[in-house]
Amino acid sequence: MGWRCCSHINQGHGMVNRNKMKTAKSFLQELRSNTAGNTLAMAGMAIFPLAAMIGGGVDVSRIYLVQTRLQQACDAGALAGRRQMGSGNWTATSNTSAQNMFKANFETDAFGSYDGTSSFSENAGTVTGIASVKVDMAVMQMFGFGTKDVSVECDASMSIPNTDVMFVLDTTGSMNCPDTGSSYCSNNGNREASNARIRGLRSAVKCFYETLAKRNSDEDCGSTPAAGSENTAHLRFGFVPYSTNVNVGKLLPNDYIADRWTYQSREAVTRLENVVVDYTPGTPYLYGSTFYYDGGWSGRSTIDTHYDVRNRNACNDLQPEDYDDMSDSEGSRYNEYTWTSGGQQITRWYTDVRGSRYDYSTSYSSRNDRCQIRLRTRDIVEQREYRQVNTPVYEQQQVFSHYDYKPVTFNVSGLKAGGSTWNGSVDLPVGNEGLDTGVSWDGCIEERQTVRTTSFSPIPVAAYDLDIDRMPTTGDPATQWGPLLETAVWGRYDNYGNRTSGTVSTSNNLSRNFSYTCANEARKLQRWDTPSDFDAYLDDLDAIGSTYHDIGLIWGARLLSPTGIFSSENAASDTGGAIDRHLIFMTDGDTVTSSTQYTSYGVEWYDRRRTSANSAPSTSDLTTQVNSRFLAMCNAIKNKNITLWVVSFGNGVSAGSITNLRNCATSGKFYNASNSAELLTNFRSIANDISQLRLTN
Repeated sequence: MGWRCCSHINQGHGMVNRNKMKTAKSFLQELRSNTAGNTLAMAGMAIFPLAAMIGGGVDVSRIYLVQTRLQQACDAGALAGRRQMGSGNWTATSNTSAQNMFKANFETDAFGSYDGTSSFSENAGTVTGIASVKVDMAVMQMFGFGTKDVSVECDASMSIPNTDVMFVLDTTGSMNCPDTGSSYCSNNGNREASNARIRGLRSAVKCFYETLAKRNSDEDCGSTPAAGSENTAHLRFGFVPYSTNVNVGKLLPNDYIADRWTYQSREAVTRLENVVVDYTPGTPYLYGSTFYYDGGWSGRSTIDTHYDVRNRNACNDLQPEDYDDMSDSEGSRYNEYTWTSGGQQITRWYTDVRGSRYDYSTSYSSRNDRCQIRLRTRDIVEQREYRQVNTPVYEQQQVFSHYDYKPVTFNVSGLKAGGSTWNGSVDLPVGNEGLDTGVSWDGCIEERQTVRTTSFSPIPVAAYDLDIDRMPTTGDPATQWGPLLETAVWGRYDNYGNRTSGTVSTSNNLSRNFSYTCANEARKLQRWDTPSDFDAYLDDLDAIGSTYHDIGLIWGARLLSPTGIFSSENAASDTGGAIDRHLIFMTDGDTVTSSTQYTSYGVEWYDRRRTSANSAPSTSDLTTQVNSRFLAMCNAIKNKNITLWVVSFGNGVSAGSITNLRNCATSGKFYNASNSAELLTNFRSIANDISQLRLTN
């Protein structure tokens, strides 16, 4: 975008002496009527029109020079005022900058001008200037032309070309720490401090948005974009939050994710056994009975009386026998229980038969030889125990033996729901004894094929993970990505508790001896015309996990590239115009790695995709890998004509990391912010640099 200027020149006309014109006319008439010796006089008279022509050219040139320099001074003043205004408001300081720049380019009374005036004002972000001077004619005064008025106008505004901006933002655990920095704070207990760096980052990005998009976020950025100044050009923002991993999987078409992927997992092993599949019922039989009383005895009552009984023994002989009356019906079965013994299935149950016990006694009176028969009763229950023995029916079947903990390839195509739509989980045979169980997927991915090397200049051809633009080939997992499935993965250790890369066979459920975090979901490039949506996305960012710079930068480049997997969306603006591309990378610390983390390259102690296959990687090995790949990706991005801005945030970044970050950035595009206030200033400066100051009239 360039300057477009229009200048308006007002030239006043001086008065001509009519008496002098009449005298000249009479003289010429007399000269014409008297032809004797007038050749010399006529030649002399020809000098006047020639002088007017030459003088007019001289004075017009002076007017053009004054007008040109006045226009240049007006333009310079408008630009200076708009630049000083930046993303804020028009102030006295802005006006002073404009006037000083005008005066520096057009001195008072320059080129013979005088009575000069200049003024500047602002409306909806556009600075307008008006300047005027007076110029006296030098030669043409002889012909009655006097003072000329020359005036110009100029406008300057801050605007942007077609622009795509991709934010690659460090959302690791240390972003919860205070922005003042502390070597003792690693993640602040995964809780945001009141002045957490993640809060400073949210504020800085929102103010960046205000500056560039001219839309009002919920952040207090010191000024509010003027009404009607919203940027309507092609302006898109995208986001890649990163920590240990990046959450980009559900942004991809189904074909970009492999149907089958290998994980450090477990596989259920079975063996052939005779398995009881049914039982042949046996005949129930009474196993035994138990009697018990239900309640107390009734009172005794006389039921019969005998007289003339000679003695007590004779009375006792008259006493009936005690007995139980169990004539009630047998009740329903209850307390049924089944067990196996010796391969047989035994079922036991109980029933009750209710009845009464009759208990007799006598009462003898020798005075009148009377014998009374007395009776009391009590409820009684017979509890009958029945059993039934069932004979087993056998069939040979495969039964669970143990788990083999090892790398296992699973079919993960169940995550695909068509097009670019995804399911949130897939059934895999990793449950108890190999049963299918739902394994959830949050969207983080494992990277495609890489190479084991520490030299990335140039990037090896087979390192598909570092190829920004390579399209995946359906059916070729080397070129595709895999879903990162936490609950499908186990570590392995031997009987002494040491990690081992070999297969571990056990019927036990091993613990998952690794850690896992997945960053917030990334966003493809898109317009954010609704500020509340932009604010909400930033407010939802969580700070958790370790610092793997390479994976964040890789995917920031992929989502921004005009010639890669999103070329149909990124190649040109809606009107077909070219696009300026900017990637803003922000981090608050050094690379932090661990071989026991589940990363985009698997659980690195076990998978060893980018380190030696023959030994477990050290933290130093992994840090070297991440830093080397990060710097290789920096160069690849800059080679794609993408402006790479890098911001280091906080005081906890080592000198070596600062050097890497500075080398990563496009020349002159590295910033270092020690606190949130400086970070906001840095982001606003980047936004102003991305904007182009230009004249609009």
